[in-house]
Amino acid sequence: MALTPREPNVVLHRLKVALGDEHSNEPAQCRDRPQPVKILIIDDHALIREAMHGVIGQLKRDACLLDAADCAQARRLVEEHADIDLILLDLTLPDQDGFSMLAELRESRPAMAVVVLSGSNERHDVLRALEVGAVGYIPKSTSHEVMLGALELVFSGGTYIPPEILRGHSMAKERGGEEDRLSPSELGLTERQAQVLALLREGKSNKAIARILGLAEPTVKNHITAVLKALNVTSRTEAVVATERLRLKLPRRSEQ
Repeated sequence: MALTPREPNVVLHRLKVALGDEHSNEPAQCRDRPQPVKILIIDDHALIREAMHGVIGQLKRDACLLDAADCAQARRLVEEHADIDLILLDLTLPDQDGFSMLAELRESRPAMAVVVLSGSNERHDVLRALEVGAVGYIPKSTSHEVMLGALELVFSGGTYIPPEILRGHSMAKERGGEEDRLSPSELGLTERQAQVLALLREGKSNKAIARILGLAEPTVKNHITAVLKALNVTSRTEAVVATERLRLKLPRRSEQ
């Protein structure tokens, strides 16, 4: 009987199974593991990649890692592995500016979360990365414990922003005076929505916000939808950036 066009692929697959090579496109550490999260590290320094392997190995979840030393290699890996869950991206790469690579990834692979892993902790770099579409920003000087917490936060749906950036911005707003700050009510936000936005700014996930405010998660989602609409943005990350630019006067945790 003649083979249909699909049958050669079936035969090839069976041959690979028989040879133990059915996952030939997968890195060795990703084979025979029950749905691990797949993480791509893009950094031209081998020591940084090795250090991140050590950090990620301490996550409270099974993970397999892919490494790329430049954007060209990263692009090939993204094409081969459409199921990548998280990308850790350095901003200083030998063949392309990190910000342009971030913009490219957000355009071509919007479902892949990208966290910037950078040697810079300048506020303008943090805000630019968030504006382009990163879901987190981790300075390389961050301790391993804080990195672990940041990655777990991102995996749970939150956005990680370095605390020193938030503290520095809060101090700047205080020096600027209360009269220069915009009230959430001026945007049409309720008190509860302002509280939700304040926790979003801290990078809290929906589950964490629900727990802190004593709300059901569907209620939190409804508040976030209203917040995004009021700020005229489409994502949590854009909401954080808009909050910084508008200098919103958000409630402190003690007021919640």
